[in-house]
Amino acid sequence: MTAESARDNQAAQAGPAADRSITIAHISDLHAGSSYFIPNLIGRTIDELNELQPDAVVVTGDLTDMGFRQEFKTVRIFLDRLACRQRVIVPGNHDSKNVGHIHFEELIGARNSDLALPGLNIIGIDSSEPDLDSGRIGRERYKTIETRFVEPSDVNIVVLHHHLIPVPGTGRERNVCYDAGDFLEVLLRSGVDMVLCGHKHVPHVWRLESLMLITGGTVSCMRLRGRSKPCYNLIVLDRSRARIYRKYPFGAQELIADFELAGKRFCELEK
Repeated sequence: MTAESARDNQAAQAGPAADRSITIAHISDLHAGSSYFIPNLIGRTIDELNELQPDAVVVTGDLTDMGFRQEFKTVRIFLDRLACRQRVIVPGNHDSKNVGHIHFEELIGARNSDLALPGLNIIGIDSSEPDLDSGRIGRERYKTIETRFVEPSDVNIVVLHHHLIPVPGTGRERNVCYDAGDFLEVLLRSGVDMVLCGHKHVPHVWRLESLMLITGGTVSCMRLRGRSKPCYNLIVLDRSRARIYRKYPFGAQELIADFELAGKRFCELEK
């Protein structure tokens, strides 16, 4: 099934708004400037997304490798080609190296942002710390989450770079957010449905109580673990289900999770 056919198949089903589905493209860890960066992969991904026409694009950090201005300019060239203007982009630990947050703000946008669409709320949080690999949310931001999701919404999503629980296949775990446990409690208490993150270059989907934790792989970097490949996620939402597809640039896509939003449970994947 192609990315376009996935959207077409879902469009006929009831969705969060206007009786249609919502598609979110989730890309992560471009690492522009790295010797492992493959421009053709992010270029192809942009072309695929322009064909798909998602409702929103989420980028979960590490756009650059060292936080240098020229690296951000390279990323900006690709993002300027992206037709979708509904975006949430957060920095990663590599973007915050060498005072890179200055260039991020000037060339990409605010480090913390939010996006509201009919039936959908997304908050982007900068979890990076200057020149540190590990992340932090901070108690001062908890109230923002709690108050932001007071109003009823079909789907509430939080976006950050660092993962909140260990990801299988990534070796010794040391780079989750320092305050991951407290933040998870805030998310569950606030009625958040999904967390989108990156950081480890290994895609994975977890369910923690009522919360879906979706980690994106790297979309354009060959720093890969095991047999993983560059990829990105497509999240298709309707009133009752969230379907997560893993898409490979230049390649196929596969359904990796089918989640019942009302019942907060995974459904058996179609054969």
